Amino acid sequence: MTDSPRRDRPGRTWLRRYMAVPTLVGIGLVVYLIFFGENSISRRVVYQRAIDSLTECLAVQRDSLEYYRDLNRRLSTDPELMEQVVREQYNMNRPNEDVFIIE
Repeated sequence: MTDSPRRDRPGRTWLRRYMAVPTLVGIGLVVYLIFFGENSISRRVVYQRAIDSLTECLAVQRDSLEYYRDLNRRLSTDPELMEQVVREQYNMNRPNEDVFIIE
């Protein structure tokens, strides 16, 4: 009696019995695309963190822009506010007036 070739190589019989070669190739391709491809999960996480960070910076810049636009509008219409800003930020004074800066 001769044994069949399947019994000589038990590892190969398991592979042929439960998995086909095209199935393994397909699974390998999917794993490669998910973990190592150009649009892999790790890259998507890094890109999403960068997007979130830049979105937050953009919101801060928009708030700052809105503040300065409002200040500019108020300065052009309110002379008392302009005098206050000039005195506080640029340390200017009127004639015959002494200004003491305390830090």
